[in-house]
Amino acid sequence: MKSEYLILESAPEKGYALIDSGEGEKLERYGDIILSRPDPQALWPKRLSEKEWSSAKAFYGGEGKGSWEKRGDIPEHWPIEFGGLNFNIRLSTFKHTGIFPEHKPNWEWAGNMIRGAKRDIAVLNLFGYTGGATLAAAKAGASLVHVDGSKVAINWAKENAKISGMEERPVRWILDDAMTFVRKEIKRGRRYDGIIMDPPAYGHGPEGEVWQIEKDLPELVGLCKELMSDDPLFMLMNGYASGYSAIAYGNMIDDAFGKGLAEIGELTITEEEGGRRLPAGIFARYKNIGA
Repeated sequence: MKSEYLILESAPEKGYALIDSGEGEKLERYGDIILSRPDPQALWPKRLSEKEWSSAKAFYGGEGKGSWEKRGDIPEHWPIEFGGLNFNIRLSTFKHTGIFPEHKPNWEWAGNMIRGAKRDIAVLNLFGYTGGATLAAAKAGASLVHVDGSKVAINWAKENAKISGMEERPVRWILDDAMTFVRKEIKRGRRYDGIIMDPPAYGHGPEGEVWQIEKDLPELVGLCKELMSDDPLFMLMNGYASGYSAIAYGNMIDDAFGKGLAEIGELTITEEEGGRRLPAGIFARYKNIGA
């Protein structure tokens, strides 16, 4: 199956904007707070002055597991609205803030698929992190199982559900290793109409289970095929810092499903001024052509 290659753009909003990028860094606004973080994809020169970059309230620096340097008072967490959802932003380790803005186009795609199905849809979100995709799918009317190996991430996702006014939506929050959970669901005979995953390159489950993308992802995709209902709707995979091409992800989906539209491509964030795009990841998605 030949895949369609797309470049998806996440545009600035009131709650979040990419202000500038370049020289291995990005300058972002989360609500009213400006942050500076490293980004190895930003190989070009910065457009704004050093004075404008120095307006950031916090800077992330250091090799490997670096740290945040704050300038002025910054709350422990603060809410933003983005993509029609609400998120608590935090300065967490490994330079993360609790949201991947580049995923917004795929949240919208999954939501449109769910609404267009005009039937009850059950979705599994693996490596669910702080719940962006989960809340987007729940808002569209799906029931969800959200799985992550981090208790901190799950509690954060629950916070986001609460401030989004969605704490009563049908979402099961599961602390478990993704591969372990999928195998248990197959044995239990559970089936899902849609599966979303954002696998890291390397990670650990709550019981110390080791995840290595090059060894485990092909097996996980194959197992997910067994979890699909008789009339599946979609499968969506995002990738961040995995080192792989979107074509590799598309080939795995093609091998598992064999038919249906496979769209692959890049996730990007568009700068607030000038429209320059910052590469931010890859994706591959399958939809049932008969759905």
